Amino acid sequence: MKDEIKDTKSFFQETSEQLYIYVSKISPTGLDWVFHIIVKMALLLGIFLLLDFIFKIIINYTFKFFRNEEKFPVIKSIYNSRITNSLAHFVALATIGSLHESIFVGALKNTTIFIHRSVNLGLVLILAGMLYRSLTGFRSYFTIKQDYYKVMAINAISETVKILGIFIFTIVSICVIFGIKGTTIVGSLGAITAVLVLVFRDTILGFVTGIHVATSKSLKVGDWIGIPKYNIEGNILDISLLTTKISNFDKTISSIPTYDLLTTEIKNLQVMSESNTRRIKKSIVFNITSFKFLNDEEIEKLKDINLISDYLNQKISEINQEKASIEHRDKIINGRQLTNIGVFRHYAQKYLENDPEIDKESPIMVRQLEITAQGLPMEIYCFANDSKWVRFEQIQADIFDHLLVASKEFDLQVMQIGLKV
Repeated sequence: MKDEIKDTKSFFQETSEQLYIYVSKISPTGLDWVFHIIVKMALLLGIFLLLDFIFKIIINYTFKFFRNEEKFPVIKSIYNSRITNSLAHFVALATIGSLHESIFVGALKNTTIFIHRSVNLGLVLILAGMLYRSLTGFRSYFTIKQDYYKVMAINAISETVKILGIFIFTIVSICVIFGIKGTTIVGSLGAITAVLVLVFRDTILGFVTGIHVATSKSLKVGDWIGIPKYNIEGNILDISLLTTKISNFDKTISSIPTYDLLTTEIKNLQVMSESNTRRIKKSIVFNITSFKFLNDEEIEKLKDINLISDYLNQKISEINQEKASIEHRDKIINGRQLTNIGVFRHYAQKYLENDPEIDKESPIMVRQLEITAQGLPMEIYCFANDSKWVRFEQIQADIFDHLLVASKEFDLQVMQIGLKV
């Protein structure tokens, strides 16, 4: 085997020497080194492409045996991101770098430094490409695992790494091309650190926000969110390093700075969507002058309402027992009494509890709010058992249609103002 390698090297050396002599004869005086570089680079490029082709076939063929993403998610992610191609490029170019001096022994010595730096520059660029493809591989892996919080973190990190990578690899490339030490350039950056921080302010904030959101698992792509600051409500389309895109329900697209996810109030409504329940929280405002105590005749009339008949019988029994020991019990104001607003409040509570469209596992409450100049707001607080927008609005409307009309049975006057949301 060693003899075959020596014979191969000898063949390339003899060929290169003959080629050196031929190029020297046909090259114009003073420009022979240019022709030597062109020819040498062409030969090395041809060898590189051949080796790269062979290595890619071998590596990719090997990875095809691990196509099952459930059993081999890591290997599948590497294959999908084409890191194998970068690996083939690197091995092929590294082989060229180790062989070119032994192949062209004694010939074109003045071009050796140029070739050496070109090979090193190529290795740097391949490593940069491998780094970027590795980020794609991580994203592919977490997508296979359906860990979308990690995918979002990778998106934020990848944008930052790309920007910093371009900066770092540019410095390394300059050092390689001109043969200078990297410390010389890096040392000079200390004087402009403040400027760099100012320039990359949004980038740094976006990076920090991406990490925070991913680790706290508070948001992810696809979540239904509301941002009161911008009056935005919709689904997250994309979270990148600098901007977050949101698809509004009116079919428009909004873009906000990503760092706003960290500094602005965000309402994540996705939990409501996933539980398939949605909150109803609206008020009916009643005219206080329509409130009154109920007399016996009015109570008997309201006993025909099935939802509150048992309640009225129980309350009348309790009130009569209490009044038995009260002086001037013929006065309606003495002792406890039933009021039309109080009985209606109980009726509304029972109506919600018996409504099949209301989620019984969530709080159901009818309560009075602070009295305003318009009257007394009575708030309905419950959860519809369907979070889809159209169906939710139908359920909510049906409830208030009924209660607004039912209030007339209790001689209550509804103020003609907009419902409080």
